[in-house]
Amino acid sequence: MVPSVAGLDACGLRPGAAASKASLVERARRTLSRSGASSEQAAFFVPGRIEVLGKHTDYAGGRSLLCAAEQGFCLAAAARGDRRVSVVNADTGDRVELALEAELRPVLGHWSNYPATVLRRIARNFPDAAIGADIAFGSDLPPASGMSSSSAFMIAVFLAIAALNRLDRTEAYRETIRNGTDLAGYLGTVENGRSFGRLAGDRGVGTFGGSEDHTAILCCGASTLSQYRFAPVQFERVVPMPGGHVFVVAFSGMLAEKTGAALDTYNRASHAAARVLAIWNEASGRAVSTLEDAVAEDDGAAGRIREALRASPDTAFGTERLLNRFDQFLLESRTIVPGAGDALLARDLDRFGALVDRSQRAVEEWLGNQVPETAFLAGVARRLGAVAASAFGAGFGGSVWALVTEAQSEPFLREWQGAYEREYPAAAARAAFFLTHPGPAAFRLA
Repeated sequence: MVPSVAGLDACGLRPGAAASKASLVERARRTLSRSGASSEQAAFFVPGRIEVLGKHTDYAGGRSLLCAAEQGFCLAAAARGDRRVSVVNADTGDRVELALEAELRPVLGHWSNYPATVLRRIARNFPDAAIGADIAFGSDLPPASGMSSSSAFMIAVFLAIAALNRLDRTEAYRETIRNGTDLAGYLGTVENGRSFGRLAGDRGVGTFGGSEDHTAILCCGASTLSQYRFAPVQFERVVPMPGGHVFVVAFSGMLAEKTGAALDTYNRASHAAARVLAIWNEASGRAVSTLEDAVAEDDGAAGRIREALRASPDTAFGTERLLNRFDQFLLESRTIVPGAGDALLARDLDRFGALVDRSQRAVEEWLGNQVPETAFLAGVARRLGAVAASAFGAGFGGSVWALVTEAQSEPFLREWQGAYEREYPAAAARAAFFLTHPGPAAFRLA
């Protein structure tokens, strides 16, 4: 049965977004039925996310300000009598045949890498899981847009297989995954290949990120923003979305891919943060696990870390690059994210906009993960009157959000899109502009 728009609306989606999800669910269920699967037994909506602030902070133990988007994946699944897992895209008809096996070999560079990585990790961490599935999915989330489409897809597959196998009833699950933040942390390690408690790590998808995306997708609430700290995931506070405002999102048309050469570029920011920490641990004789923990030791820690970086010339990155990477992390995690949350709590939108501008300048000048298209979109959004605007996600392409009043959102979107089409016509032909409020976390459909 197709879920009603009213039912989806009750879960925190606005009527327009709920209608879109109802259509996606219907397509996924029809695709599943046409494939000859048994009766559907599980269905989920899994959103993408907006990283309001917190650029490349999570894997270094830093903070982020997050929300779920109203765009995402709808997935329907039916149990099989064997360990085979068939995954089909209801929009394109593309299908992969996989297996719930510990020796499954994911294929880098192909979309099957994402569900295959999930299945392999489940089989290794939960060896009693033996129920395969026929899965169909649809999405209104632009792929490779910086809105965590890959993480959302992996989470959707995990939730379906976990539900069919009742993983939450197993001893390993109950002892290690006690709540939503634990689940977000675990699924972050599924993606990056690390261990999570007693659940041993394995080959991930090839990225060395953290669990920010998974936390937003699984833990954030409708109509609000959430501040978290990471490594491990720790909830800090709910921050109100400014009343009468909405996010306008521009996918630049420049793909934020995490495959091939783009994967190395994405991982370079993570490796640089790890190198800063390694230099500090060697210089200090400590074994601190994250940059945030190192900085938090005392008021003078940041200065001593900079001194250690200057005293240890690095051939892989160079001293200046490591200093810039450290300063960008420090500014973003300890000044901009908490300051922006304070500004929103005080309803000081001018202060909020100024902090977001500062964050954007830091990633352009220090992190170096912006392309001209995303830098242009952030700048022109402010000139057109947005309260704040920022690129978000891994960078090197992807999307930009702009915070505007709901009353001006439609004309703003048209002006923003028009300016982009005039400046970057080739990229604009691949771009997408749309509105979203903070949406609900992933949920199971009735």
